[in-house]
Amino acid sequence: MAIEGNELVDWEVFGRARSELGTGFVRILSYFREDGAKSVTQIEQAMRSLSAGALVMPAHTLKGESRQFGAEPLADLAEHIEMTARRCVEMRETPEELIETVVKLRPLFDATLKLFDREAAPPAARRPVAFGRKTVGFGARA
Repeated sequence: MAIEGNELVDWEVFGRARSELGTGFVRILSYFREDGAKSVTQIEQAMRSLSAGALVMPAHTLKGESRQFGAEPLADLAEHIEMTARRCVEMRETPEELIETVVKLRPLFDATLKLFDREAAPPAARRPVAFGRKTVGFGARA
């Protein structure tokens, strides 16, 4: 199931975050990239060891940071992991039921970052278009 960019990111929320953060936006977005990658790795490691307790905090962190930038599907997936892990902790169960969900996490995170990068990149510098021939030196023409 492919998800389009307009479904991965609520661009209104993204734009509002960009506006509110002003000149700090790119820096804060880079923190999201680093912290998000760390959270995804921690979630994957916790899943490999079937540790429900170790899933909770990185999923909670990823959920909150994703919502800040309008990455709703990513936030929803992280929230599902967090809430299921919390239930598993309370019931003293292992989180095997989350295996398929956790497998979807990294590709969704990467796709979301790709869209963020595309949107946050400064516009390409444009060269002025010259019409006619270019003058090489005083009075000379190329």
